[in-house]
Amino acid sequence: MPERLGAEYVAADNTRKTPVMLHRAIVGSLERFIGILLEHYSGALPAWLAPVHAVVMPITEHQADYASEIQQILKKHGFRVDADLRPDKISFKIREHSLQKVPYILVVGDKEKAAGTVAVRARGNVDLGSLPVTTLVERLSDEVARRV
Repeated sequence: MPERLGAEYVAADNTRKTPVMLHRAIVGSLERFIGILLEHYSGALPAWLAPVHAVVMPITEHQADYASEIQQILKKHGFRVDADLRPDKISFKIREHSLQKVPYILVVGDKEKAAGTVAVRARGNVDLGSLPVTTLVERLSDEVARRV
């Protein structure tokens, strides 16, 4: 075991050596990196990086089965989707998920169920109108693939 003398040590051959430490920490730690990302995006992570891409919510409990169906379709395409099937008012649910900064809020009612569409709201209260599910899948796929 070498004897330590300040910034040098005595090696096995009785010569003084300066220790070399190789270390590279661009950000420092994974936690710090995630903190920097969250601060940079103000918590509104882009869709490809967000923990949940979209939340599907029915206006009333009569559309809960359709909301679950939409959720399953999107999950089959590889998206991270939740369904909010609680019996709360739709405005409360929209506000709650807007504050959580979910990239897309999908609302389904009787009109959407009959037409086979979903009413889409992008983050920032941007109303994209009613879209067919296939168009929504294409839009999400493109956004996630381009990483915008």
